[in-house]
Amino acid sequence: MLLNGDCPESLKKEEGAAEPPRENGLDEADPGDETAGQEVIVIQDTGFSVKILAPGIEPFSLQVSPQEMVQEIHQVLMDREDTCHRTCFSLHLDGNVLDHFSELRSVEGLQEGSVLRVVEEPYTVREARIHVRHVRDLLKSLDPSDAFNGVDCNSLSFLSVFTDGDLGDSGKRKKGLEMDPIDCTPPEYILPGSRERPLCPLQPQNRDWKPLQCLKVLTMSGWNPPPGNRKMHGDLMYLFVITAEDRQVSITASTRGFYLNQSTAYHFNPKPASPRFLSHSLVELLNQISPAFRKNFAVLQKKRVQRHPFERIATPFQVYSWTAPQAEHAMDCVRAEDAYTSRLGYEEHIPGQTRDWNEELQTTRELPRKNLPERLLRERAIFKVHSDFTAAATRGAMAVIDGNVMAINPSEETKMQMFIWNNIFFSLGFDVRDHYKDFGGDVAAYVAPTNDLNGVRTYNAVDVEGLYTLGTVVVDYRGYRVTAQSIIPGILERDQEQSVIYGSIDFGKTVVSHPRYLELLERTSRPLKILRHRVLNDRDEEVELCSSVECKGIIGNDGRHYILDLLRTFPPDLNFLPVPGEELPEECARAGFPRAHRHKLCCLRQELVDAFVEHRYLLFMKLAALQLMQQKASQLETPSSLENGGPSSLESKSEDPPGPEAGSEEEGSSAAADSEGDQAPPVAEGTADPRSREVIRNACKAVGSISSTAFDIRFNPDIFSPGVRFPESCQDEVRDQKQLLKDAAAFLLSCQIPGLVKDCMEHAVLPMDGATLAEVMRQRGINMRYLGKVLELVLRSPARHQLDHVYKIGIGELITRSAKHIFKTYLQGVELSGLSAAISHFLNCFLSSYPNPVAHLPADELVSKKRNKRRKNRPPGAADNTAWAVVTPQELWKDICQEAKNYFDFHLECETVDQAVETYGLQKITLLREISLKTGIQVLLKEYSFDSRHKPAFTEEDVLNIFPVVKHVNPKASDAFHFFQSGQAKVQQGFLKEGCELINEALNLFNNVYGAMHVETCACLRLLARLHYIMGDYAEALSNQQKAVLMSERVMGIEHPNTIQEYMHLALYCFASSQLSTALSLLYRARYLMLLVFGEDHPEMALLDNNIGLVLHGVMEYDLSLRFLENALAVSTKYHGPKALKVALSHHLVARVYESKAEFRSALQHEKEGYTIYKTQVGRAARAGARLTAPFPAPQFTAPSMASVLEQLNVINGILFIPLSQKDLENLKAEVARRHQLQEASRNKDRAEEPMATEPAPAGTPEDLGSQPPAAKDPSPSVQG
Repeated sequence: MLLNGDCPESLKKEEGAAEPPRENGLDEADPGDETAGQEVIVIQDTGFSVKILAPGIEPFSLQVSPQEMVQEIHQVLMDREDTCHRTCFSLHLDGNVLDHFSELRSVEGLQEGSVLRVVEEPYTVREARIHVRHVRDLLKSLDPSDAFNGVDCNSLSFLSVFTDGDLGDSGKRKKGLEMDPIDCTPPEYILPGSRERPLCPLQPQNRDWKPLQCLKVLTMSGWNPPPGNRKMHGDLMYLFVITAEDRQVSITASTRGFYLNQSTAYHFNPKPASPRFLSHSLVELLNQISPAFRKNFAVLQKKRVQRHPFERIATPFQVYSWTAPQAEHAMDCVRAEDAYTSRLGYEEHIPGQTRDWNEELQTTRELPRKNLPERLLRERAIFKVHSDFTAAATRGAMAVIDGNVMAINPSEETKMQMFIWNNIFFSLGFDVRDHYKDFGGDVAAYVAPTNDLNGVRTYNAVDVEGLYTLGTVVVDYRGYRVTAQSIIPGILERDQEQSVIYGSIDFGKTVVSHPRYLELLERTSRPLKILRHRVLNDRDEEVELCSSVECKGIIGNDGRHYILDLLRTFPPDLNFLPVPGEELPEECARAGFPRAHRHKLCCLRQELVDAFVEHRYLLFMKLAALQLMQQKASQLETPSSLENGGPSSLESKSEDPPGPEAGSEEEGSSAAADSEGDQAPPVAEGTADPRSREVIRNACKAVGSISSTAFDIRFNPDIFSPGVRFPESCQDEVRDQKQLLKDAAAFLLSCQIPGLVKDCMEHAVLPMDGATLAEVMRQRGINMRYLGKVLELVLRSPARHQLDHVYKIGIGELITRSAKHIFKTYLQGVELSGLSAAISHFLNCFLSSYPNPVAHLPADELVSKKRNKRRKNRPPGAADNTAWAVVTPQELWKDICQEAKNYFDFHLECETVDQAVETYGLQKITLLREISLKTGIQVLLKEYSFDSRHKPAFTEEDVLNIFPVVKHVNPKASDAFHFFQSGQAKVQQGFLKEGCELINEALNLFNNVYGAMHVETCACLRLLARLHYIMGDYAEALSNQQKAVLMSERVMGIEHPNTIQEYMHLALYCFASSQLSTALSLLYRARYLMLLVFGEDHPEMALLDNNIGLVLHGVMEYDLSLRFLENALAVSTKYHGPKALKVALSHHLVARVYESKAEFRSALQHEKEGYTIYKTQVGRAARAGARLTAPFPAPQFTAPSMASVLEQLNVINGILFIPLSQKDLENLKAEVARRHQLQEASRNKDRAEEPMATEPAPAGTPEDLGSQPPAAKDPSPSVQG
């Protein structure tokens, strides 16, 4: 996180370079119908509009911006409903052809109102292929099968099923009708207390998916390629089509377009058939010959264009779905062709076919980055290449494991083979040449790639000019771990010994160094807290390094300095590395450490190193301040710069060294000066007063700083490395370093883990599933191997029941991770033909109550024993191995408990799945979701009878697929992130308007770097929606929140906890815009997802049920409302304690419903209990408050007003409206109006339906006000208007 010190910096940036983009606000971020689906979103410079003349349709105008490329206008035209069937055309301005790759601003004479003509160009084979592919994409545009199959970066989204189309339009339509009776009854399984957890509603059937059949078959003809004499007539290729009317036709693609020929399936006759109709577009030809095609294609395109662009745009990285319905497998020429070519992404747009990944990855890093536009361009290029490389690497890794790639060393045994495919190098996670013998063999070889990837991530983030890392992706697939790396130019031609000019290839026996590498790595040493140190090589010479010994430096043939093998970038974790003769601090010993782990590559996480350094820094400040105060007391003539003592006195002169750090804490780097040598100020100033210099020296010594004149903590990553020796002269330094490592290990146990448990207890973090729990642990630098320790601490915690949810998630995570470890080795022994049988058998043993599931081996008559002996190039590990078939549930659960003990040091008290469910309150459906996500299994969408004792829950047919689990680098949009954080800070200080502008700016920059779809963009949209809501602009809030939900579904997953939260926010904004039935169906969806992902007993469920109860109260469904509100009351009481203010609020909400039902005794009872809590919590002052929140007028039997329900909804969701003075209000209104005009202007007519929201401001408060972090975090007001 950025400390506030950095704020001015990002604001400076914001005033300077980033001014222009503000012109067109959100214009690009929500493409109107014209630009829908325009994938490349650009900002800066105001846009202008041009007129487009295309053959056969009316001219239309198009909004463009000067930095767009001509190519992007092509994209837009290929996406528009009336021009989508053209792909092979050029754009002409005044008779001159525009170059595809030039920017619009460089085109002479292009200005507001220019006319661009669309001119059809002759086809080539490549263009004809692109055209057929595009037509196939249009025909499949509503078909979700690509999303279920996890291809081409498609992913699922179900929001439109619950909102009945687009929220913006339906708002108008429904306003008048809303108070007609709406059906509010939730499905049975959503009601509080329901035990069933069905799976089918997870992926409801979307009406649009019933595909409109335009054609039965469109495929390449068997007559391809055209013979020579036909080539000379311009034939490029032949297609075979069966129309919906069952007419079979053969089509020629020629340079001039498409026409019917007279060939049949068995007889080749290339002469044109009648009608002799030549069309430049395949769609126009098909329109001519098939009435059904003409009708259905038009409907299909209409539907396609009506879908929200965010449902269609590709995501940057592939998201896989762990369930899918039974799908028809249809003929598809393009898919068939792709399967056997190495086409990747947009390869046919790139000359030379295969991409030189290394060159692309490194050149993007070399782009200039002096000002904002340059940085944006650079970050965008880096991000794009990374996401393409990840897709290519994933595809290659699957091909390697499936046995479709020839090894470069085919004569060696399968585990040792290496592969090259598409300019990417692949290796398997096995210890091939006893390289990792001292570190744990195969186990170490399995974790080394992920450690190396973390190193690559870190060095990329520091981004030092002149230092290069390899593109790295780690893929887990079918039980194997594959590392994919870009190839250093020239490395394959020479021996590794000659190439390595820095570091060691044998873990520290022979070590070499190189001055240029030292100089480059020295620049990373401060942000990464790595100490420059000396080690001895095999000839007992001292060698200086600035990284761990096994980090190797190689200069490629391109002259670039590469570093690789970064697996020990961070210091070792001594809790898991017993070293003879070394004692750990007593905190560690008390917790049972050190424990031997399976491998010796356990490192501390970067987050932990940063937290530890920050912790030491505060200690350093306290010590220095304390000593200075003592000095001051004893001797008054010391310079009195330290007026107020204490750690807050950052500016004081006598502590100059810590000064600079405060600002640069943002990267976690502990100091801003360039290296220790530069910290002259304290010494210079110390000449005036040697005593304060002494103070600094003492404080430095006490906290383990490597410099005695300034705070500077760094770690030597080679300490405790087996095989590394240090020179005699460094013994003191080594001793201090060892102590520092012990302190860091103790810090993890004594500060970080208790801090995590405390945060969970105070609900500052709310994990909802395994992934979110892992995320909060990692943010605090706690590795997953400490999960057992975290759970032990939760168990010992005094308020144990308030941590119930964390305990449950932790146990589920521990069980599924242990099962994953077993599953990995289990799968390695399975050959391809037995894969679905083996996986379903494993799932039965893991989750089914059926006592003795039997595995189905592949049918015997198909297994030929003789042939298998001869196959040499089998995929890795494909022995004739049926050991998996004899696994029983008892064995598997015994192994899981054993694994939990060995790996996590946690004792599970269960021998079967049913005992686990019983003892720990887990849900089998949740365990199925967790294990599927972790291992890449995809199961059939149906109701599984886990608890049946008569038949197993899974059959082979239920396992649909197994996907790779991919780990890769996530390049960041740094400028956008700074804007976002400054915006958040502004909002928290109560400056909504400035915050809103900064966040809009951030949104533009995110779009510019990541394209339209990204996790960070999602967070940005959510915050914008919240701000607009608070500022009373409900339409804008709805529009932004709808995008946030769609994006969260597409990028994070349809049932990810983040998506559940987004659904809740959207429901609130729908309610405020009086779309009540939509609000309810969104809340029901959120509740269903939460039940599936976790279950009912979660603190977030209280908030959700309060929301549902309030909306139901608003539509006068009192009995239903009570069921939800009383459940919320019970859950709040459990997790916040019976005396919490949230519980008082819950009592009040329940009382209001009883009051509406005219059951005044119960109402009074609840109001009294709420009042008692207010009284004890807030003292006498609260009496007035309690009366305010509990209005008790004369008995009224009318429905509550929508405004009062909305007011309560705002309160429970943590949105507080603070009355402003009249003057503030006028300024604000003027400001909102100004922003509106700007947006309207830039939005050229498309969004006419956004006047200021006409909703009455809740309960008569002014329309505008303060905001605060999401409800769950903190119900107190955090703004000063």
